Amino acid sequence: MQLFKNNKQALSILKEKSFKLEKDIQKLFEQNLELITNLKLIKSEFIIKNNRIDTLAFDEESKAFVIIEYKRNQNYSVVDQGVSYLNLMLEYKADFIVEYNETQKGNLKRNDVDWSQSKIIFVSPSFTDFQKQSSNFKDLAIELWEIKQFENDVVVINPIKKSKSAPSIKQIQKNDNSEISKVVKEIKVYTEDDHLNNKTDDVIELYENYKNSILNLSSDIEIKPQKWYIAFKKQTNIVDIEVQSKALKLWINLKKGRLNDPKKIMRDVSILKGHNGNGDYEIIVTNTDNLEYIMSLIKQAII
Repeated sequence: MQLFKNNKQALSILKEKSFKLEKDIQKLFEQNLELITNLKLIKSEFIIKNNRIDTLAFDEESKAFVIIEYKRNQNYSVVDQGVSYLNLMLEYKADFIVEYNETQKGNLKRNDVDWSQSKIIFVSPSFTDFQKQSSNFKDLAIELWEIKQFENDVVVINPIKKSKSAPSIKQIQKNDNSEISKVVKEIKVYTEDDHLNNKTDDVIELYENYKNSILNLSSDIEIKPQKWYIAFKKQTNIVDIEVQSKALKLWINLKKGRLNDPKKIMRDVSILKGHNGNGDYEIIVTNTDNLEYIMSLIKQAII
């Protein structure tokens, strides 16, 4: 990626500045963790069973712990270390709960955590093709994020997306006693297919219509399937969709009083507990009759 500075229509290249230490990456990332990842910082340098985890974070949306590791060079295996740390988390769950409660002064219980949504993020200025390929499995809870800094205090952070045709790790993993097999059995990485399996063609087509319309609202909207719904995000959730047997349930991520809905088609769920999606506005759709109008409502949630 090349970045340019525009000085009265004359472009000049911004030169990349290397990070001197891994700690420099860690400090920058942790000080801006919520902005970058929407995660809550639990502990920096978390020590467990003679292992040092760079950053322990918590995802309030999926109710799961996230481990973040920082690397300045490329001489390591993301899969080996990632699987080892995930397995460590699953084996010593109580230690993670204690750390959360001590640092957050909370009362988190083991059953409050969705351990199946645990994951690890590696952050580095660059990754080798081998590292990218070795972690490119749709059901492997390992993410790679590139971070680069340039002149003029410019920082670029780029989560590396897994390919649409990424295979399942189960296709090549046969040893049931290995660390990776244990992790794959307990941790579930959700995909759109998980939500669309066994649904009728009508509902799938309805979802595709709404999905494409949402993606057309902005070029940088990402699809992030969760356990109970499919999230459409920029920095935070814009709209969440639960694919039901005969309909779609949508939640627009705006607080009560923030949505301009002249037709009053959205349901206020601000006082309801237990609904899956984010936001105080909900609607169930069975057709595309109000598609254009609903998109005008969803657009209000785009920051």
